Amino acid sequence: MTSFTPARSTADLGVVGLGVMGANLARNLARHGHEVAVFNRTLARTERLMDRYADEGTFVPAAELADFVASLRRPRVAIIMVQAGPATEAVIDALADLMEPGDIIVDAGNTLYTDTRRREEALRDRGLHFVGMGVSGGEEGALLGPSIMPGGTAESYNRLGPMLESISAQVDGAPCCTHVGPDGAGHFVKMVHNGIEYADMQLIAEAYDLLRGVAGMSVAEIAEVFRTWKDSELDSYLIDVTTEVLSRTDPATGGPFVDAVVDAAGQKGTGVWTTQTALELGVAVPAIAEATFARAASSSAGARLAVRNASLDAGAQPPALDEPKAREEFVAAVKDALYGSKIAAYAQGFDEIATASQLYGWQVDLGAMARIWRGGCIIRARFLDDITRAYDEEPALGSLLTAPVFASALEAVLPAWRRIVATAALAGVPAPAFASSLAYVDQLRAERLPAALIQGQRDFFGSHTYHRVDDPEGTYHVTWSAPERVEEKWA
Repeated sequence: MTSFTPARSTADLGVVGLGVMGANLARNLARHGHEVAVFNRTLARTERLMDRYADEGTFVPAAELADFVASLRRPRVAIIMVQAGPATEAVIDALADLMEPGDIIVDAGNTLYTDTRRREEALRDRGLHFVGMGVSGGEEGALLGPSIMPGGTAESYNRLGPMLESISAQVDGAPCCTHVGPDGAGHFVKMVHNGIEYADMQLIAEAYDLLRGVAGMSVAEIAEVFRTWKDSELDSYLIDVTTEVLSRTDPATGGPFVDAVVDAAGQKGTGVWTTQTALELGVAVPAIAEATFARAASSSAGARLAVRNASLDAGAQPPALDEPKAREEFVAAVKDALYGSKIAAYAQGFDEIATASQLYGWQVDLGAMARIWRGGCIIRARFLDDITRAYDEEPALGSLLTAPVFASALEAVLPAWRRIVATAALAGVPAPAFASSLAYVDQLRAERLPAALIQGQRDFFGSHTYHRVDDPEGTYHVTWSAPERVEEKWA
């Protein structure tokens, strides 16, 4: 077993947890000239990092956590990159016992923001800074430049920020990293980022399914369609990924790789968290919710088999797209529907961030969030430049849908978007995220919604009261059980 000589207070910061993500983040920091302390509970991972990458920069390895902490210069900074949940909790507690007031503990995992708020408050009482930090970009991003979303105190960012900005992705000379806000703000924004990612992926998958199931295109032809979309407003990392996946041939079957993959999508919880939190905040995020439900439905093997065996496909009538022109028009309409749905999905995510920011007093700069998502992260896309400009021009924008650039885009794509949703329903091709995103736009643009009827129903069976249009501040109830059904003003 290797014995590392304890160093004394020289490392700029340290990384605990040297799995692929943690090791790559440590290497990224070292490559940018930062002296990095490294520790892993299983010593072999620390040894492997030193054996393979010691020449990339200055690492300070430690076999014991106490030696790791002792190697950090004050105020100490320790970044935790271990599995979220009990493992992270245990490392936080162990570090807190070894650190001193003013030191900084950073949780860089996917942690529920409420846990981050709880931990930040507890460590604040001990004089320690706790930073919940979102990191997006996967293994490659951690090494080459991720999008970084740190929360915590402004004081902690003064110490930590310059190092993080140096290793983040850079777009137009600007780092894809900024101080998001206090306590759980960083992890909240990362959570919503992942929720938007769910929606984006589902929308792309629905576009693929429509092109294949309605237009009858081959996988290779669809890959080429996605390749051409890179030169449009849909240009994004996920479009690039989709093109690569659809272009791959499976070596075992000789057919498309996508046909060799089981059609059950996994998830690690952030889509669920985004949806649950939106419900708690009273924010509508139907595209994110439907994307999350779609993954659950895809994994419901028993229910899917039972329904297939029941032959419940009567009435599905795919349109005839035999003529090349008809197919070209359909492809163009799918593209419009995808872009409109994408705008709606991002609007929902930004609305959720804005609502939480107001509730918790975080003062999150929405334009800055769009800016730091332009590089490094999974949802990086050309149109984030438009979102950044929209919030720069009007920071108090009520909805992203009302920004001139997106309002005009929606006006242009809505006719085709409606046709695609209708066609999907008639053809029996599921497009829940397309449909729910369109309904979201229609709900917001409607002068009057059927919610008035729902309030009447609630008042009838539960005495939940209602407001009148001629007295919106008053609270009313009808005595439905009385023969005369008298309306009373309760407040």
